[in-house]
Amino acid sequence: MRYIDIRSDTVTLPTKKMRQAMFDAEVGDDVYGDDPTVKKLEKLAAKKVGKEAALFVPSGTFGNELALFTHTKRGDEVIVAKNSHIVLHEVGSSAVIAGVQLRTYDSINGIPDPVEIKSLIRSNDIHYPPTGLICLENPSGMGTVTSLDVMKEIHEIARDRKISIHLDGARIFNAACTLNVDAEEIAMYTDSVMFCLSKGLAAPIGSMLAGTEEFIEKARKGRKLMGGGMRQAGIIAAAGIVALEDMIDRLCEDHENATLLAKKLDEFEEIEVMKERTQVNMVFFRFNEKINDDAFVSYMFKKGVKINPPENGEYRFVTNKDVSKEDVNFVIKTIGDFLS
Repeated sequence: MRYIDIRSDTVTLPTKKMRQAMFDAEVGDDVYGDDPTVKKLEKLAAKKVGKEAALFVPSGTFGNELALFTHTKRGDEVIVAKNSHIVLHEVGSSAVIAGVQLRTYDSINGIPDPVEIKSLIRSNDIHYPPTGLICLENPSGMGTVTSLDVMKEIHEIARDRKISIHLDGARIFNAACTLNVDAEEIAMYTDSVMFCLSKGLAAPIGSMLAGTEEFIEKARKGRKLMGGGMRQAGIIAAAGIVALEDMIDRLCEDHENATLLAKKLDEFEEIEVMKERTQVNMVFFRFNEKINDDAFVSYMFKKGVKINPPENGEYRFVTNKDVSKEDVNFVIKTIGDFLS
């Protein structure tokens, strides 16, 4: 049975071209710097986000935490949104790996406020930890995109205080689609950026961390320390190359399908769609009346639709390359059948 999987865009399956590229990949020991396919991927990734160099890492969480570990020293404080992936979904690893303290701020549906960020930067008071890094997320996990003007304003604040900025750009190419710019125009306001190959770009594994050559050289050693040194990694890097060459331009299709999904969900009286948070390929909604969440998730699964249970009362549906317009209509029909 074929399932329509809208739990996330991490569930995308590699394309036939990716599988063939993996089969044919020229490989070597990447820890020794001998894998030509990994080198090609890293060069391409750096170019896509306008940075000097890039590093292939196993996952987005790995890339974010490696960035914190590389930018900071133990005891530093990192300014980051309280609803960010780094805070909510990375298992507290910033404390374990980088040994830093997180100072969180309230974003507006995932959009940072430059004034609030500026207010959180520590002075040199003997009682305070030093502010070692500012972390941003674009797009946010709440389905919103931060404008270039806001990115630029925060960048200017950071430059004035000589503080680096790391961007969790897991879906940076989705943000670029929404803003109608190249990803490098977003990344230019950051010192480092992580983006995922294994989400909407459909590669089976891996993320990229990009920054200056000096930063990446230091991060490469940190990757080894964290257990991320991979050997004949060209086999998986080959799929990443296809992802960057072939899959970026089609991401706007996922946005169109998400817009359709949000519109049709909003037609149900029982459902409230978070309309202000539908800027990428995510749709958030809640039921206006009490339902049995377990029964709903189970019903959808039996009908061939995989969804996650709600988090704090909110459901999140994520469109991706394996979800068509026809699939969206089937999801809507299935929800209607459940409600009736």
